[in-house]
Amino acid sequence: MTKARSSLISIDATPYYHCVSRCVRRSFLCGVDESAGKSFEHRRGWIEKRLLALSQAFCVDVCAYAIMSNHYHVVLHINTDKANALSPLEVAERWLAFHQGPTLIQRWLQGGELSDAETARCLEIVECWRGRLTSISWFMRLLNQHIAVEANREDGCTGHFWEGRFKSQALLDEKALAAAMAYVDLNPVRAAIAETPEQSEHTSVKARIEALRKEQATAPFLFPFVGNPRKEMPAGLPFRLMDYLELVEWTGRQLRDDKSGHIDKALPPLLERLGLEPDSWLDTCTRIERGNIIGTQTAIQAALPHLKRHRVSGLRLPDH
Repeated sequence: MTKARSSLISIDATPYYHCVSRCVRRSFLCGVDESAGKSFEHRRGWIEKRLLALSQAFCVDVCAYAIMSNHYHVVLHINTDKANALSPLEVAERWLAFHQGPTLIQRWLQGGELSDAETARCLEIVECWRGRLTSISWFMRLLNQHIAVEANREDGCTGHFWEGRFKSQALLDEKALAAAMAYVDLNPVRAAIAETPEQSEHTSVKARIEALRKEQATAPFLFPFVGNPRKEMPAGLPFRLMDYLELVEWTGRQLRDDKSGHIDKALPPLLERLGLEPDSWLDTCTRIERGNIIGTQTAIQAALPHLKRHRVSGLRLPDH
């Protein structure tokens, strides 16, 4: 049964969401269609380019992504502080990078003479746009519409390209965020497309590793890692990059070799800090796409009123 988006996405519940869009046709989104003898690999670049453009305009940060042959994953962060800090002019410029505004707004931007009522109307429109700049629904709409138009043009056909609406999962706490990001980054490894994270093309983990090798502060357009939570915390993911990379490598090795959680005593620091046992972590990473909400039982109960729901189908992580 289709659920209202308001029951799936609420900034009061969490700013982090895992989203998935799947191709509806048999023709490929990306990858190589062996039966047709045609490669669609270049479309991965379309999606990465569009993600970059949208992340620069929207106040929605890209935490992780993986572009597969017939679907893609993204983990997104709604950055309301960033949106609230924008001036009305900055909001308008960001929104109009992807839309053609009404004539009244164009006059306002050009410094034309407006009445008080017209100026007030312009500011009202801009405030509506400010809200949209933090909307995952608008972000995903502009991403998917663009790719669908380009793919249909290339395929010489019309009609639906995506399986209806994108799927979204609320990530209620750090455990859920780390689990979803690792799951997304390990998609090519799980699909036997790549043997290691650094060989996983068109993923955020590869982009982060390449940036690390170039001694860059962070990968272009990706939400940065800023370390463990502390006072005066800067905007970014609440983990250390090296801890996360170690976590991804360990998790991927266990899943790929079909092991049951037998590891040495040197657990990754992030696992220890999040209080997750190896068996529990592996179980989480193999079931991450079930339901529409992920978090501990405590976090889920606290989020239900914000999501306007009494109970929810999702993945419950241990509180301790």
